[in-house]
Amino acid sequence: MKCLRKNGADAREANQYATGEDFDRIFAEDMDGLHQLSFLLTRDQEKAEKCFVTGLEDSVKSNRVFREWARSWAKRNIIQSAIRELRPGPKRANSFSSVTAFPYVGELTGSRDRHFEVDSVLELEDFERFVFVMSVLEHYSDYDCTLLLGCTRRDVEEARTRALAQLTDSHRTVSSSQTHFEEVQALNR
Repeated sequence: MKCLRKNGADAREANQYATGEDFDRIFAEDMDGLHQLSFLLTRDQEKAEKCFVTGLEDSVKSNRVFREWARSWAKRNIIQSAIRELRPGPKRANSFSSVTAFPYVGELTGSRDRHFEVDSVLELEDFERFVFVMSVLEHYSDYDCTLLLGCTRRDVEEARTRALAQLTDSHRTVSSSQTHFEEVQALNR
């Protein structure tokens, strides 16, 4: 009787964990989204495909992960693959002081809900782009970002501030260009 219970418990435990087939299904169902994540990180089609494939392979052969965490685990493997490929790091010489970054804080409240142009995100420096994608788009904590990127929390905070400031400036430029275009169109009517 004890053996039957143990085998039943083993079967239930095994059903809790994602299998290779689960990861294959996740990558097939969300191929566009996972590839876009990879492309946003690498900014290069070939590297994005390589990181996508490596992310799938790492997911399939990784340690056991709960089935409900499998999609997050797949994204994490793509991010780790892109980090290994590009090795982004903070530029300490150009680091903002907290005084320099402070003026943007008020303007950027609610930025997590804003939409940014893909081209503008791709124009960010590697480290800023990684921090932006991980912390703003994928909602990784600063702690997770520091662990994965091998940097300090301050590096993450400053990079995110620079990225958001650059994206906000680029959004203003696009908006003002559109406004100017509309004004010229109205004058020409």
